[in-house]
Amino acid sequence: MLKDVLKKNLKSSKECLSHVKFAYNRIVYIKINCSPLEIVYGFNLLILLDLLFMPDISIFKHKDAQAKVDYVKKFHERVKAQIEKKNESCVQQANKGRKKIVFKPIDWVWVHKWKQKFSKQRKSKLQPRGGGPFQVLERINDNAYKIYLFGEYRVSVTFNVSDLSLFVVGNDF
Repeated sequence: MLKDVLKKNLKSSKECLSHVKFAYNRIVYIKINCSPLEIVYGFNLLILLDLLFMPDISIFKHKDAQAKVDYVKKFHERVKAQIEKKNESCVQQANKGRKKIVFKPIDWVWVHKWKQKFSKQRKSKLQPRGGGPFQVLERINDNAYKIYLFGEYRVSVTFNVSDLSLFVVGNDF
């Protein structure tokens, strides 16, 4: 973005930088429904010169100062609520098709052999994509597990839940 503004003239970068920063901070973000400047000042500035004419609160007390403070606090609460609401929406969208799988430390699982992690065992695409069964040693959290691998596998024993599937007798990977 800055390269487009400067058009390869680096001498004018000092003059353009403040304008680019101002334009960037005036953009209304979808997640919070306002701009960063609006969060700081309580309203969206029209031009950069609006900052010059803002009164310095330390010099004098304005009669509506408390009303402004209350407005900004309520505005910040609204922005925080909007961010939390948007985050909830994103979490629901991301988890829409997922099913929660929890393994116990005594369960046996199949491990998906990614080419990046199991480079020695997956030299060609004709080799098996899965390995196992392996026993779950420890549950780190809902998304990560430690698996007991035999000595031939020289990889980390921690796996993501998406790389594991429950081993059932008579079940092929």
